[in-house]
This record gives sequence, C-alpha cells and structure tokens, in this order.
Amino acid sequence: MKLVTIITRQSRLDDILNALREEGIHGVTVSDVMGSGKQRGRTAYYGGDEYALELTPKVKVELVLPTDRCDEICTRLADAARTGEIGDGKIWVVDVESLIRIRTGETGPEAI
Repeated sequence: MKLVTIITRQSRLDDILNALREEGIHGVTVSDVMGSGKQRGRTAYYGGDEYALELTPKVKVELVLPTDRCDEICTRLADAARTGEIGDGKIWVVDVESLIRIRTGETGPEAI
C-alpha cells in the first residue's frame, strides 16, 4: 500500500476528484494549506500598497492506494493537476506499513 500526497492549486481540486472517481477511488482527505516553492510567493496589492506574500494558498489531497495501481493513478492525477505554469505543485508517495479500518477491524489492503 502507498500513501499518496498531492499539493497543488486550489483551482485543480475538482479535476483531481473527478479523476479519482473515474478510477473508482472514493477514500480521500482534502486540506487547505499554505506553502511556497520555486515561485517564492507572489505580490499582492491592497489599498494601493504592494505586499509580498511568501506563502500561497494550496490544497493538499491524501489517499491510500494499492501498490499495483499507484503509478497509473499518480500519472492520471498529475495530468489532472497540470496547468503547465509554475506553482502546479508536487505529488509524493510513501510506503504504508499497516492500515486498520476502525469500524470493521479490517487490516491491510482490505481496509482501503
């Protein structure tokens, strides 16, 4: 099993969720986060004054996938999130040692 984490633009969330639904994936956690990467924030204007905003609003999507489908689904998610501009975000994958569905007590891949 793999834990997939996606940090991307808030405007791409619907496309990501639609791609997951089309792949039959329904278990997902979404959080609003702030961050910066190569773009190092942005410049904003308020009341005629210029402000440097170092952190940009992003969305964080987390899901656990079976190992055998992880590469295929991550490619699909990257395509759904891509705009081709700086700030599209990142996807990373880490191993999940164990998983327990609290309600039923199921463990391992059956608990996904």
